[in-house]
Amino acid sequence: MDSTRWKDFQSRDGDIFVCTPAKCGTTWTQMICALLVFQKTEFEHPLSDYTPWLDMLITPIDEVLARLEAQTHRRFIKTHTPFDGLPYFDNTTYVCVGRDPRDAFMSFGSHFANINPEFMGKFLANPKPGAKMPHPQAKEIGERFINEITATGTPGATDNPTGVLPYIKSFWDYRHLPNIHFFHFDDMKKDLGGQMRRMAQVLGIQVEEKLWPALIDAARFENMKQKSDMLAPDAKTGIWREPGNFFNKGESGQWRDVLGPEELAVYEKTLRERLSPELAKWIEKGTLG
Repeated sequence: MDSTRWKDFQSRDGDIFVCTPAKCGTTWTQMICALLVFQKTEFEHPLSDYTPWLDMLITPIDEVLARLEAQTHRRFIKTHTPFDGLPYFDNTTYVCVGRDPRDAFMSFGSHFANINPEFMGKFLANPKPGAKMPHPQAKEIGERFINEITATGTPGATDNPTGVLPYIKSFWDYRHLPNIHFFHFDDMKKDLGGQMRRMAQVLGIQVEEKLWPALIDAARFENMKQKSDMLAPDAKTGIWREPGNFFNKGESGQWRDVLGPEELAVYEKTLRERLSPELAKWIEKGTLG
C-alpha cells in the first residue's frame, strides 16, 4: 500500500470511505454500502469495480482515479490506510470497522495462504523508489501473533505495519468528528439487519421497508461466499488461488485453540499500554457484545 496515492484524489459531497484493517469486515462493509447505494441485490460488474481499493499497489493510480471520476453513483472507496495517512474532508463519511484483533489475526493467516505467490511481484512493480518493503512473516504462529499485536503501524518499522490496534486507534482519537462512524464485525454478525439499518441512517440513505429483507439476505456470509467470483476483491486480476476461499469461515473465537498463555499475556499487556479501557473493550466485543 502507498498512502501518497491519495494526494491527487478529488472528493465529492457524500463520498464514503470504508476504512478497515485487513480481515475486519472490509468486503462485507463494501457489500452493505453497495446494497444501500444501489438498493438492489444483483450487480452488473464485480464489487471491486464499484468500490476500488485506492491505496493498493496493483493498478496504476491514474487508472483508479479515472475510474472514480467516471462514476456517477454515490462513491464508496476502500482503504486500509490509517486516519493519519488519509486526507480529511468534512463533506464525506468515514466508516471505520473493527474486529477482535485475535480473530483478525486468525483470518489473515488463511487470507495470506490464498494469495497466488506470483501475484506478489505485481505488488512490487508500482511502489516509488525508496518505498519500505514489508518484513517477512515469522514461521511460528505464536511469534507471528506477537509481531502483529505489538506492531506500531509505523511504515518501515521492524515490525508488521498492519496492526489492528494502531489502525483503529488512529480513528478513535478523532471520534468526536461528526463524520467518523464505528462499526464492529461481531455486531454485524449478531444483528446484521440492525447494523445495516444503522449504516443507512449514518449515510442518510432512505430504504423502502419492503426492500430490507432481500438486502439483508444478500449481505449474509453464506450468500456472499456463493458469489465469490463477483464479490471477492479484485478476483479478476488473478490474485486468489481460489476466490471462494476469500470468504473462509467468518467466525469468531478460533484463536482460543491456537494462542497460548505467552501470546495472550503479551496481548493483554499491549492493550493496557496502548488503548484506553473504553477502546480496549470495544475492539474486542463491539457495542452489542
